[in-house]
Amino acid sequence: MARMFYPKFNLVREMNSKLKVGDKATLSKTFTESEVEQFAKISLDDNPIHLDREYAESTVFVQPIVHGILVASLLSGLMGGKFPGHGTVYLGQTLRFMSPVYVDEEVEATVEVVKIRKDKPIITLKTQCVKSDGTIALEGEAVVKVN
Repeated sequence: MARMFYPKFNLVREMNSKLKVGDKATLSKTFTESEVEQFAKISLDDNPIHLDREYAESTVFVQPIVHGILVASLLSGLMGGKFPGHGTVYLGQTLRFMSPVYVDEEVEATVEVVKIRKDKPIITLKTQCVKSDGTIALEGEAVVKVN
């Protein structure tokens, strides 16, 4: 199938007609011990705070915590898979880690449109992951290109 190329102004006009400041989407996930172990292998981050219960008990966290970047990856999945959706490309992301997420603890990721460029298909989103008890685990801002 041939790829169709449309003039940039059509993409910008279409994006501006579909997306509005305040639009948001969420998804929830509970990370299992197995998923944390798999991420540790993939990322080469074998910090025992994530993997060793005995070690974690000797820390301020008292139990193993999920890698912060693994929690933040929910934002990427949300933006690329659900909202704005397929074709979305990260241009930048800031993150502030506020509270640990523990293995088997549910977390909800939320993205909310806060700015839409009028000249390019680029939007800025407030990003946040909140634990089931309402505590903010992480927050930040993403800038993405919408295709």
